[in-house]
Order: sequence, then C-alpha cells, then structure tokens
Amino acid sequence: MLKLRAATVVETLDTGDDREIRPVGRERSSAVAEQRLVIELTGDVDAARRREAIADVALVGRAEVGDEVVVNVEALDLGLDSGGFDVVHVNLTRGLDGENDLSRGLPHAMKLNYTSLQHAVTPVEREQLELPVGRAAAVLALHGQLAGVAWAFAQAAPGARLGYVQTEGGALPGGHSRTVRVLRERGLLADHLTAGAAFGGEQEAISTAGALHHGLRERGWDAAVCGPGPGVVGSGSALGHGGMVALDSAHVALALGCPTLLVARMSSGDERARHRGISHHTLTVLDLLLEPVTVALPAGMRSPVGADLRAGLGAVFGGAMPSQPSPERRALALHVERPARIARHDWRRASIDLPSYAASGLPTETMGRGLAADPLFFGAALAGGSALAELVAQSATEHPDPQDGAGED
Repeated sequence: MLKLRAATVVETLDTGDDREIRPVGRERSSAVAEQRLVIELTGDVDAARRREAIADVALVGRAEVGDEVVVNVEALDLGLDSGGFDVVHVNLTRGLDGENDLSRGLPHAMKLNYTSLQHAVTPVEREQLELPVGRAAAVLALHGQLAGVAWAFAQAAPGARLGYVQTEGGALPGGHSRTVRVLRERGLLADHLTAGAAFGGEQEAISTAGALHHGLRERGWDAAVCGPGPGVVGSGSALGHGGMVALDSAHVALALGCPTLLVARMSSGDERARHRGISHHTLTVLDLLLEPVTVALPAGMRSPVGADLRAGLGAVFGGAMPSQPSPERRALALHVERPARIARHDWRRASIDLPSYAASGLPTETMGRGLAADPLFFGAALAGGSALAELVAQSATEHPDPQDGAGED
C-alpha cells in the first residue's frame, strides 16, 4: 500500500538552470528534470516533520515555497540507503499543468502504466529492424560504474560517440542521476535514453532492445552502455537484486548482434564477503548467460577465479590497496560452483589510469567508499571502458560499418 502524507514545501534546494523544463513525451535535457525540496509533514505523524524530498518536474511540475503537496514517505521511513528522500506524488497547489509537445508525433505509449503516475510518451521504436546491429554494447550492474566506463572509453577512443540506455534495476526516473547530468555536460555521453519502466530520459524507448537499436542504428552511436539508474535494488539473495538486469541486457545486446561486454562489479573494500573480488552479482550473470561475452579485468590480474585473483590485486594496485585488518576481509579469492561457466567468457586485461581518473572531477565514491578505500571497484569500471573501446576498434576492422551515412535524427 502506498504510504502517502500531506506536507508543505518550506525550502527549494535545487532550482535547476534557466533551460526550459519540457514535459514528459518530449525530447529534453535531464539536467533540470528533478527538484530537491525541504518539506514539513502536516497532521499527526510519528516521524520527524521536516525532511528532504525530491520532485520529478516533468511529472508533477515545479514546486515553490508554500505549496501543499502529497509525498510518498515509504523509503525514507524505512531508512533505505538508496532512498533517502520523500518523493512528491502530487502538488495540490499547482496541479499538473504540463502540455505534450506534438512536434515529434502524438504520444501514444504509456510508461508506469496502470499506476497513478502513468503518462504517455513518444517511443523511439520504428517499424524497421536492421540486424545485425554490429556495434559494441557494455552492460553495467551498478550505476556507479557508468562514470568510469565513459571516462576510460573517451580516453581510449577520442571522438567516439557513447550513448547511455537506462534500464530498470535501480532508480527509474531519468532525471535522478547527477552522474548522467555531468557526463552529458562534458560530452562523455552522446545521449540518454530511458527504456522499459525507466522514464524521463532525453528520449523514451518501450524496450531495451528498442533503445539499443535506435541509438546504435539511428543516433550514430559508436557504442552503447546499458545499465540501471542509481540506487540498485537488493535483498541479499542470489537472484533478488537489481544487478540481475545485466543478464537481460546482455542477452538483448547479443540477440541484436552487438559485441557485448559485461563490466564486472568488483571490490577490494566492501565489508560484505559476497561482493569482494568479483561480486556474486557478476558471477551469477556470467554463470547464467546463454552465450559468452567479453569481461575486462585491470591489467595484471591473471585469472577470473581462484587465488590468482587475490595475488593479482597487489600487482595492479600496490600501495593503493586499503588496509584489511581481519583475515575475513583479506579473503578475496573466489570459490564458484561451476568454474567452467565463468572461465568460458572472453576475459581481457585492460590498462587503467586511476590517478588520472581521480583528477578528472568525476564521481569517486561508491556506497560511501572513496577511490582510495576501494580502488578495485573503480579500476574494474575503467577496465570496462578501455575494453569497450577495443571492441569498437575490433568491430570496425572485422565488419564494415553498417551505418555509413547514418547520423542523428
């Protein structure tokens, strides 16, 4: 059941910039799509009355101090690490007065359908299906990998166009990611499409397949990166987590004929044993995939499984490795039930440059840990970006570009 409470806006923390806020169903920048507020709950409530909230401007409009709103308080009341805000459900003072832009056709497909936030969009999918797509796609398990992948890709393939497809598995609103905003402003991402249940990107796709096909075939991307928004869903179980969306995305990319790279989730600083070394999220996907994919490791790591992984950490990161006071935290070797299923993939070593990434000004924190505390997490993402650039070059050599003459819409 929805946990809704009445509230009053007492402060606006994020007012965006001077660019127009365009309503849902229209291509728009996500830079000003989300507004941060301070609200005060009204009525008899047990929780603290003054709290932070977020509002998706394209869905519920822009709020001003004094507005009466209804907010969903479930995530903040539960104390979820990735849901530390109330979310504005409706603005009772201003209502919903957005208008659809018909210049790109009449919006006719629903997102968040059969919920109280259902809204019409104009999807990017068209009648034609041109296979194989033939351009590379990288698949993420966590949104926190996106910046490292995009930066390393740009270093290895200057001038190449990398597009981002946001899937389910984490935050669904496209405007919630500050990382995407920064990457778009710096030209490290060419486009931001939201697919499936995700919404609010610069363009909308009904499916991940439709988003990848559109971006790589019609938008002129040289490569795509596909993964969830911030705040991955998790339950501590083998299959009940947002990282499993990588399995679906990888299968879609393979089916479209894309050279497919899985960006490994790795950690040298996570307190949870299941995420140290190569996370069980990545290992599960690698085990279940129907076809092999490419997986990147930072150069110097010799094996995807077993004691060689731990031995390779010191060679790669040296003094950057965090101190590990307990034997349990030092246990970075992997033990998998079906090692042949893991080893069948195309494991590649890629050079990384952690100091340069640290100086780039891009995000260097994951789940409260900085780059110095968890260099392997960022090193794996950088390796993914470098390997993606390698796949782009390899594909261009082996298969002539199927999109000669194609460009942006």
